[in-house]
Amino acid sequence: QVQLVESGGGSVQAGGSLTLSCTISGHTARPFFLGWFRQGPGKEREGEREGVATIYTGDSTTYIADSVRGRFAISQDKAKNTVYLQMNSLEPEDTAMYYCASHLLSSGNPLIASRFHYWGQGTQVTVSS
Repeated sequence: QVQLVESGGGSVQAGGSLTLSCTISGHTARPFFLGWFRQGPGKEREGEREGVATIYTGDSTTYIADSVRGRFAISQDKAKNTVYLQMNSLEPEDTAMYYCASHLLSSGNPLIASRFHYWGQGTQVTVSS
């Protein structure tokens, strides 16, 4: 089994920054995809989780959603088994519960929530105007 624990959420004003962390434990010896997803207010179904950024731990290839490109970045620290989501120039529209997820169930777009197997519990990000 794989366990994912998110941290770093909080409340910030528009224009501010936050860094989210996702610490992974379990079957992580082989490279895998790890993604950040978010679910905004009123969107409770898993299918409504928006892909934000994904990284392939083998070679650090990243995939960034158009909605956050230029503002968000994803990175990893292999020694700490941790993946980070650096969020800059935050906007009220970025308010959401942010989840990390790992291990694709099928090949294809690594920014689609339904393709991921393991999920963390989420961390809340609130951006005020």
